[in-house]
Amino acid sequence: MSMHAAPQSTVVDDPKARELLRQAFEKTARWQADFKGFTADLTVNINGKETKGPVMVKGPREVSVQLGDAEVQKWAQEQLGMIAVHRGPRSFEESDGKYSLTMSEDGHPFGTRLDIHGSNSFYRIKDNRITQINRKMAHPGMTPFAFTINVEESAVTQDQKNLTTRYTVYYYSPTDGKLNNVESFTDTHVRVGSSDLPATRRIITYENGEVVVKSLTFTNHKLV
Repeated sequence: MSMHAAPQSTVVDDPKARELLRQAFEKTARWQADFKGFTADLTVNINGKETKGPVMVKGPREVSVQLGDAEVQKWAQEQLGMIAVHRGPRSFEESDGKYSLTMSEDGHPFGTRLDIHGSNSFYRIKDNRITQINRKMAHPGMTPFAFTINVEESAVTQDQKNLTTRYTVYYYSPTDGKLNNVESFTDTHVRVGSSDLPATRRIITYENGEVVVKSLTFTNHKLV
């Protein structure tokens, strides 16, 4: 969910940890290397209020959303940018493979703990899947925050890759551990050509004293 600086770690890399994470990385569904993007019609529903408009996604920094409500448009653009970051093609060496990696077994139901030194992160891995992501973030001018993502359900694509369909994010303070919010995501996908594109996303969260249900529904997908 973020870009990290170059690793600064004196920890000795564990080849077994590296292979474990590499296998999970390579089993994760991503858009193919020659993916040029897609267009679709988007309907956003926030607690019953609908907004509609066209979208174009070419990459994490090339997302266009045209909705009648500026606030909803900004939120939808952020969601699509996040999807593109996670689904965009990249190599293991470009992502977590550039860090020193170690692992430990502690009997956790979500699997082996894998520490990514120099990134303030650790994962859990089970059955060649990343099942949990733990990360602490500190950007200049921003209050530090941390989150844990629990991957609850995944689908297997036609390419035999794991594609997450349900996960929950817990946001908390890295200083006192206070829980600030929880977001529950449920995703579905549609196969267009050789690509698995977003079909729906539902997010249940807590905002301003109430539980809010937001959904994005994509139709009329076309590859760019």
